[in-house]
Amino acid sequence: MKTTINLPDGLADMAKRRAAERGCTFTALVVEGLHHVLSEVSEVRRVPLPTWGSASDQVLVDPADPEALGSALDADGWK
Repeated sequence: MKTTINLPDGLADMAKRRAAERGCTFTALVVEGLHHVLSEVSEVRRVPLPTWGSASDQVLVDPADPEALGSALDADGWK
């Protein structure tokens, strides 16, 4: 896909020099950088969230379900 991005002059110049040093195109350098950044983001999002209870003792509550969450909080005296 062809797209246009606006980069600060200094950053674009540094990237063009680095691409030349590595013997690759500016586009290839940008693609590699984006792949690197996007792979880091997906790893960060895989952090486990805390849960209450256990699957063997009771049903865990889906916090995205407002009714289920409200019922669970009411049952435990959270008001």
